[in-house]
Amino acid sequence: MTTEPTTRERIRQEAAALFREKGFNGTSMAELASEVGITKSSLYHHFPSKQALLSEIIELTVNRVTPLVHDVAHSDLPTSERLRQAVYIHTFEAMRDRDAVACFMEEGRSLAPDYMAAHIRNRDRYELLFRQIYEEGVGQGVFVDQDPGLAVKAILGMCNSVVRWYRPDGSRSADEIATEFARFTVRGAARYEDSPAEELVHERSA
Repeated sequence: MTTEPTTRERIRQEAAALFREKGFNGTSMAELASEVGITKSSLYHHFPSKQALLSEIIELTVNRVTPLVHDVAHSDLPTSERLRQAVYIHTFEAMRDRDAVACFMEEGRSLAPDYMAAHIRNRDRYELLFRQIYEEGVGQGVFVDQDPGLAVKAILGMCNSVVRWYRPDGSRSADEIATEFARFTVRGAARYEDSPAEELVHERSA
């Protein structure tokens, strides 16, 4: 049985969609109230400011996904499998909740300093989980030995791109796309010494 969303939840959903479409600064509280079907004073009863609303959208998004990746990162699975699962979760959740994830990715820069500090802490805490997996893989000789910070930014940047182009009615499902991204990431991160690809790189750099 599907539970009807509360007014507060509907406000967040409509706000995330509007922020994604028009940007945080391009969306007014009056416009949002109209979309939700409530008065502007009722909207302010739930959220004292547009800043507080954006902050809650972002915080709930990262707090929903972080525990999922945390459990994978700290599991006893092989490093490559942990990276695969973490990338799958990140990519799939980005498609499942595109509006809210877009707010986290793009509109977080509009947060005021008081809210920005928490946003940066949450973002860094989340990225650290991926860095820990990658660093462990490098230490084991499983992943390419390169700056883990840059490697993770490249991985997450690729995964985050789905927010811009994924369509639920497209030719590939969210599960298929997330699966392919996860496989591609692990293959790209894998260290194959003396492989033809690496030999070619060495020849070109010589």
